[in-house]
Amino acid sequence: MATREGQDQTVNIMIVGQSGRLQYESLLFAASLLDGPNTLPHRLIVAEPQPGPLWPNDPRIKQSEVRDLLEQMGAEIRPFESLHFGRDYPYGNKIEALSVLPEGEPFVFFDTDTLIHGDPGSVPFDFDRPGASLRREGTWPKIELYGPGYTEIWRALYDRFGLDFESSLDRSQPDEYWRRYLYFNAGFFYYRCPRVFGQRFLDYALEIRDAPPAPLVCQSFDPWLDQIALPLVIHSLGGGRDSLPEGYLDGEVSCHYRVLPLLYARESDRVIEVLERICAPNRLKKVLKQYEPIKRIVYQGRGRKVRALFDQNNLPAREQMIRNQIKREGFWMR
Repeated sequence: MATREGQDQTVNIMIVGQSGRLQYESLLFAASLLDGPNTLPHRLIVAEPQPGPLWPNDPRIKQSEVRDLLEQMGAEIRPFESLHFGRDYPYGNKIEALSVLPEGEPFVFFDTDTLIHGDPGSVPFDFDRPGASLRREGTWPKIELYGPGYTEIWRALYDRFGLDFESSLDRSQPDEYWRRYLYFNAGFFYYRCPRVFGQRFLDYALEIRDAPPAPLVCQSFDPWLDQIALPLVIHSLGGGRDSLPEGYLDGEVSCHYRVLPLLYARESDRVIEVLERICAPNRLKKVLKQYEPIKRIVYQGRGRKVRALFDQNNLPAREQMIRNQIKREGFWMR
């Protein structure tokens, strides 16, 4: 494990597991974590939302076979209460779930739609400087004609939380271009303490949702709220876009594939080999094939047909273009 301090310190790897798609993705994540060499001292924690007023339907993992497999693969399932988000904003799970992790212990959160295909121990984490995924597009804010620009919108957020806006800018990028402003995908993030990170993440997200600064009045927060608050949290804790060298997470070690058709369309041969290998054992196959997208895309070969539609060395520039082509061919599932 590459950290500045505590080379043998255990890292808590957390994902969120619940009924539906995420329970099957949790199995894929856990299996991929065990598939190859892993020199990172870690424990895998599956945070599970509990039924309550914000979840009209029970969100827990309902299939005992899924729970049993997760535990057989070394995962610890920990319940958490949804006090602020729930069904109306399920992306808030990743914020509230941080409460189940031990205070003062380093953590890495991953979205469940992620595969580990390299050694996490090779990642040069500096848990004193938080970071998150830079595999993203300029999805927020949406700039309206005659409305506030990127600078006015983002500056209003930094000012609201007493943060230095100017030091967050990437001055190699032009003014009013989205890459100039600190923006992450929330597919992974990490820090030295989940309680500090989680409380700040929660405070910022609720403030933005409930009392947004005036320049944000025309902006949508669903599904972007977590990704609006995340750069503010990371900046406030001394992290940034350069906290982690490129090429490890969202690279040689992990793949945030989003949905299986996109995985087959654009990811490396190595990622596909890992996916198909971890799906092969009968104990997993009999459970995973109950989920229709995995059954059709992996086990019945639809994913290979998707892959044949694209030149992986010359993919469309935007993800939406890839999605549209898959949908036109009738192969889209999630």
